[in-house]
Amino acid sequence: MHKTSTHYKHCFDTLKKSALFSNLDDEMLENMLSVCQYETINKGATAVSQHQPNDSFYIVISGRAKVSVYNHDNGREHIIFLLDAGDTFDLVGLLYGKCNDAFATALENMEILSTSTAKARIWVKQHPEFNKTLLPYLGKQLHELAEKTTDLALYDTEIRLSRLILRSIAANKFTTDIQLLNDLSQETLASMVGSVRVVITRHLQRWKKEGIVSGKRGNWSLLDLKKLLDRSKSK
Repeated sequence: MHKTSTHYKHCFDTLKKSALFSNLDDEMLENMLSVCQYETINKGATAVSQHQPNDSFYIVISGRAKVSVYNHDNGREHIIFLLDAGDTFDLVGLLYGKCNDAFATALENMEILSTSTAKARIWVKQHPEFNKTLLPYLGKQLHELAEKTTDLALYDTEIRLSRLILRSIAANKFTTDIQLLNDLSQETLASMVGSVRVVITRHLQRWKKEGIVSGKRGNWSLLDLKKLLDRSKSK
């Protein structure tokens, strides 16, 4: 991306606010942007799939994407991560060089930066100080994967759903808005906690009656944090 691009300042400012890139000095960030190109992805489009060569690295500028794996025998999906502005995909291809079985699908219209993994590897090699933010970012993802594994192995669906919501609001410093999860369908929430839509609907409707949450059609707000915390614990 050249500095003369109409999207340059927007991309620069977005990355400056992100956890992964905020500690880079301006010169380093400008150097990184020079090896990237700006793209848009329409809602519902598969940004990255198993059918594409595993040779690209992506940075989200705006919009959200889900990173999923599928069981092709029964058609079931499990969502591993939600990606937001400043997040990246595919770190597996970048750091390990192996194929990633996950899909990245746009949940809304998105802006992204992309570059080849070869160029990204060269850039990382030239700027080892980037590891100061990259390693904590990787550690956060590994922690999230460990939590999801624990949830699936040890807890029932209601506990898994409550823990998902608590993690979302904790990321936003316990505001009442469930921001990252807003506008997501109940089918998507089900895929995030390893369940099915009808079960998620039943839990949310009961929580509404009990005054724990309010909202409809994906726009949810938390009304009673203490009650939700109680739902997140084993009986």
